[in-house]
Amino acid sequence: MRGKVARVIRDKGFGFIKGEDGREYFFHMSQLQEGISILNIEENKTEVEFTPTQSNKGPRAEEIYGV
Repeated sequence: MRGKVARVIRDKGFGFIKGEDGREYFFHMSQLQEGISILNIEENKTEVEFTPTQSNKGPRAEEIYGV
């Protein structure tokens, strides 16, 4: 799935991606793959491709790649 990073909390290492389905997906920086870094993400600008999953806390993004 594709989406844009909606919010990023760098000092905590996580953020949220607004998916093309309109849902918001939590992500942890450990899921960022080669070519994308928590340091170069721009809110509402950085486009990503990710695997949507469901955790016990809600929608989650895994295997995140920059587009």
